[in-house]
Amino acid sequence: MKEEDKIVKNRELSIWEALIPVLALIGMLAYNVLFVYSDDALGGSNQFILLMGAAVAAVVGFLNKVSYSDMMEEVAKNMKATTSPILILLMVGGLSGTWLISGIIPAMVYYGIQILNPTIFLAACVVICSIISMATGSSWTTSATVGIALIGIGNALGIPAGMTAGAVLSGAYFGDKMSPLSDTTNLAPAMAGTDLFTHIRYMSITTTPTIILTLIIFVIIGFSIDTTGKADIDGITTAIKGTFNISPWLFIVPILVVLMIVKKTQPLIALLTGTLLGGVFAVVFQPDIVASIAGEKVLNFHAAYRGVMDAITTKTAIHTSNPALNNLFSANGMAGMLNTIWLIICAMVFGGVMDGIGALARITDSLLKMFHTTFGLFASTVASCLALNATASDQYLAIVVPGKMFAKAYKDKGLAPENLSRTLEDSATVTSVLVPWNTCGAYHSSVLGVSPASYIGYAFFNYLSPFTTLLFAAFRIKIRQLRQK
Repeated sequence: MKEEDKIVKNRELSIWEALIPVLALIGMLAYNVLFVYSDDALGGSNQFILLMGAAVAAVVGFLNKVSYSDMMEEVAKNMKATTSPILILLMVGGLSGTWLISGIIPAMVYYGIQILNPTIFLAACVVICSIISMATGSSWTTSATVGIALIGIGNALGIPAGMTAGAVLSGAYFGDKMSPLSDTTNLAPAMAGTDLFTHIRYMSITTTPTIILTLIIFVIIGFSIDTTGKADIDGITTAIKGTFNISPWLFIVPILVVLMIVKKTQPLIALLTGTLLGGVFAVVFQPDIVASIAGEKVLNFHAAYRGVMDAITTKTAIHTSNPALNNLFSANGMAGMLNTIWLIICAMVFGGVMDGIGALARITDSLLKMFHTTFGLFASTVASCLALNATASDQYLAIVVPGKMFAKAYKDKGLAPENLSRTLEDSATVTSVLVPWNTCGAYHSSVLGVSPASYIGYAFFNYLSPFTTLLFAAFRIKIRQLRQK
């Protein structure tokens, strides 16, 4: 173990003293989300609550004669460890902007939605929402745009709204988990201490069988129900075609990025390449859109530079003739990642102080005594994520708090950090929508117009994912060990 990875020991700290900051943090977060800010909590209040949690931890440290400099030293180490994740998040924001204005994301929507068929409608919903969510990195955007359209089409076919919503959310959260553009997919490895693409590759081990099983279930359901009518997608495809120049050549960019990832290219290099190529393809395939973003009528070098640069750095919105698509065809660029980066920084402060006072070491020791087996550690992680989704009511916090709390325990068990990051996503990200009072559950039920009670039974991917990760842990399937250095 490297010197900087050692856990700070404090023999005077009891387990109850170590838990005081955690319990205080959970209590403050629950009040902040449930009773005050709701969906807006990520705008800054949750970040400050993390700093308040750090302040509580500091008080506990001072009472146990831990110096301020020792705490700040651990905070600095934590901050250093997040340099790469923060840069990757910024680049992900830039990539989402150029992939929008180049027509790459609209092309995915255009071709994806055409696979609808009444008999396999539910399975097609999973596939379509997976594609859109992978392309945008957002289950929320997918649900609020294509999801709403699919609910309407399902109603026209005589399919219960709860079934359609379950299929939409299954696909949306699969794409959200597996997309390098997703903030939770970047947040989980940042908390666990691994890199983005290692996390995605390792997560696919449990996610692939889960989504395959989900598709099989929806195919069986599709053949067992009667459908009437025909899916009308002409309005959506016409609006996309009328706004963007759609061509299969646009897929060259994402295919190249995927190949770079497979070849284990450094994430920043792959994402920067994808961002720059997206900008080039925007100028080639969508010159009018680039010029309009720059506020010009004709595309020239100045307009091309400004249009692409604005898409990379700030909010960009492309309006179509179909209002339902306007939310989908918008991106926030690098600026849109700042709230998540802010959350990571504040989480690092909380985790750093907790480590500095010896609280993480005490909690880790207690966890290892309680859970002697690898399965027990995985099970406790899943239980913690589920509990925080229900109490703190926010998927980000259900990743951040267990991520910082369990990172040392996994390391002490000799487990690679991607075990933790995968478990965080398999349990925290996907189950958030199953809790009606969680920000995700409230949001999706509101935009889809379907109550959680109606879709919970059909959101197969969301509640099968925690069981899959526990099944793999129980039989020690693909449980990666730390490499000896």
